[in-house]
Amino acid sequence: MGKVPRILSWRNMLVLSLAVNFSLILRILKGTDGGNSSYVVSIWPVVSNSLDRTVYGDSKWPVVSTTASGSSSLSSASCNYNETQEDDERIINLKLGDPMVYERYWQEMGHMTTMVIAGWQSLSYFSDNNNELCWFLEPELAKEIVRVHKVVGNAVTQDRYIVVGTGSTQLYQAALYALSPHDDSGPINVVSAAPYYCSYPLITDCLKSGLYRWGGDAKTYKEEGPYIELVTSPNNPDGILRESVVNRSEGILIHDLAYYWPQYTPITSIADHDVMLFTASKSTGHAGMRIGWALVKDKETAKKMTEYIELNTIGVSKVSQLRVAKVLKAVSDSCGNETAKSFFEHSYDAMFERWKLLKQASKTSKGFTVPDFASQRCNFLGKVFEPQPGIVDCEKFLREKEYSNQKWKDFIFLQFNFYGNLNNAMIETFNHLR
Repeated sequence: MGKVPRILSWRNMLVLSLAVNFSLILRILKGTDGGNSSYVVSIWPVVSNSLDRTVYGDSKWPVVSTTASGSSSLSSASCNYNETQEDDERIINLKLGDPMVYERYWQEMGHMTTMVIAGWQSLSYFSDNNNELCWFLEPELAKEIVRVHKVVGNAVTQDRYIVVGTGSTQLYQAALYALSPHDDSGPINVVSAAPYYCSYPLITDCLKSGLYRWGGDAKTYKEEGPYIELVTSPNNPDGILRESVVNRSEGILIHDLAYYWPQYTPITSIADHDVMLFTASKSTGHAGMRIGWALVKDKETAKKMTEYIELNTIGVSKVSQLRVAKVLKAVSDSCGNETAKSFFEHSYDAMFERWKLLKQASKTSKGFTVPDFASQRCNFLGKVFEPQPGIVDCEKFLREKEYSNQKWKDFIFLQFNFYGNLNNAMIETFNHLR
């Protein structure tokens, strides 16, 4: 008698089982009752006064969900954006900000920012034997950082130490390491006025350091003793120019000035603070190069920040530093070109057009409004205009506006980010929330 052929192996059965169950889950999530279709908007969230990490935990983001009765309630969703299934046209997937808005400008620049790096270059860990402090900082990058700040007039560079990092996130952690007491006094509290960038609590506590810990909203901070206050200006997510809030003698300040560039806000003064953080992702749109820099007044603080980066990544990519140096040179050069728009004029126009679209959409909405900003004169562009942040906070609208939809299928994060493609789909989303 012949053997019965094995049509399905155990692997085949496992795959088939997963497919059947996944299909069932999708049907449950999408609903089968024939109700009205809904949008799922997956966008970078924001933490505010009442949406603190202590409520939602380290791995959760606040979202607003709608119930069948039409009331809005706060829920939480995983940080894993890939969990959102993007298999039909009802999903507008904006996710986190990606600065492709400046792509056209850099395409038009052609080979001005193209560079060739030979295989024998960048072999050494060391970049500058004459730099006894940040030994992995490429001299060309340091030169162009100083130059672009002088051209724009947005930050003091004289008598400052430059520390380069893998994005401003690493520099933020390096600053916390450098400014925290290295004794037995226990972790120092780190605070920031709400609404603050949602990743600050996660970044602060991810290493579970014994040196520092997240202390919450600076507006409600009451504890005695030393503390570190993070001042983001213009603020992410609301675009407001900020100053310190706690203002006590034992306070230590870190200024995150990632958005203090003329395409986002009028440059009204030259920033002059002890520790100032900047990043290529916001200034020129080159997020993928992962380069940030800190302008530090105190030498010992700069040394400790360098020490942290040594321990963390043994320096910063030379290739990325050289590329950013080339980009910053092109930016500064464009500002002296009287026959063509500078980079900042181009990027200002791009942000202006996006805000104009958003304002037009808000006029057709019965409940959605955009914030009003006070106009100021920009010393760099030489004109008066309102701030036009790279983000817009929608939390207040979503809290106050009650809108109904099919059960709990709508999950709308609390912030729209202007780095993505602001197109008809986004405008339709605003109209959907009327």
